[in-house]
Amino acid sequence: MHHRRNAAVNRFFQWMGFALVSAALISPSVHAADVKKPGVKKQQVSASNAKRAVVTRKVAASIKPTRVAARTAKAPTKVAFVPAKPSFGQMAGLHEVNDPLDLKSSVALVVDQDTHEVLLRKNDQAVLPIASLTKLMTGMLISQAKLPMDEPVTITQDDVDTEKGSRSRLTVGTTLTRGEMLHLALMSSENRAAHALGRTYPGGLEVFVTQMNAKAKSLGMNDTHYVEPTGLSSRNQSSARDLATLVGVAHGDPLLRELSTSPGYEVAVGHKTLQYNNTNGLVKNPTWDIGLQKTGYISEAGRCLVMQAQVAGRKLIMVFLDSAGKFSRLGDAERVRRWVESNPSLAAPLQAVRSNNG
Repeated sequence: MHHRRNAAVNRFFQWMGFALVSAALISPSVHAADVKKPGVKKQQVSASNAKRAVVTRKVAASIKPTRVAARTAKAPTKVAFVPAKPSFGQMAGLHEVNDPLDLKSSVALVVDQDTHEVLLRKNDQAVLPIASLTKLMTGMLISQAKLPMDEPVTITQDDVDTEKGSRSRLTVGTTLTRGEMLHLALMSSENRAAHALGRTYPGGLEVFVTQMNAKAKSLGMNDTHYVEPTGLSSRNQSSARDLATLVGVAHGDPLLRELSTSPGYEVAVGHKTLQYNNTNGLVKNPTWDIGLQKTGYISEAGRCLVMQAQVAGRKLIMVFLDSAGKFSRLGDAERVRRWVESNPSLAAPLQAVRSNNG
């Protein structure tokens, strides 16, 4: 029994010794394999990098260099400057003349309507285009002819402006009464309305223009000449002195006073209602007492304005021609009014003021 136990123990130790020897023999080879593996991996990585470098060189060689042109700054586009067409007054040098009020109009005249005293004058003898101030004479002839104001007048192709190409809301075929046409011509300076009034005058347009010039001559307006009833032609010309005469006579006509100072007016055209306004904004100003007025503009004439107004107790006739600037003619009227009101020597005598007020 004891002998068997010793034999088993001996076999156990023999097996353990064999296992230890085997482990010692095997472990160096395993360790060597583990040491060699990093070397293999490094070699593989180096080969991969080399291959990638070759591919990169081939790709780089296949790319052709491109020439990039330098971008030059684009020159700014030059817009041609078209100067405004000078007026006759500018070409004549009338704007070089100074006046104590620094008016923007090259021609001005302020006259007392009752005494004919001249309060202010500037180039009042100059003969210039008068634009739509022409319509004041047109209106005077129509009113004095005593034609029926309720008679229909139709706009035709003959009334379309071929002189300046101006626009109008009164299309060909529009029919209004003569009174409505006269209202629009005096208040809103409607060119087709004014032309239609002259065209439908007894005897036609040619007779009407002849009558315009005959009337001017009869009033002593020797600087004045008309070729048509609208003022679109620069050949319609006059002087400030002649226009002051015309304003004085026209102011005596109640119809012209009413229509020229009307702030606004509506007319029915077909299924539409057209609103027209006065071209002179001063008629809506409650500080002004305007009895008659007319504005005008074409490039040859500049901005024009004639008015009859009561200022500081005096009935004044004001004429402004060839004003530079859209609102400068109204500004000139304001400058004259302030000048008269602030200057006691220009105000009407107290007795005259009381007489005028009744």
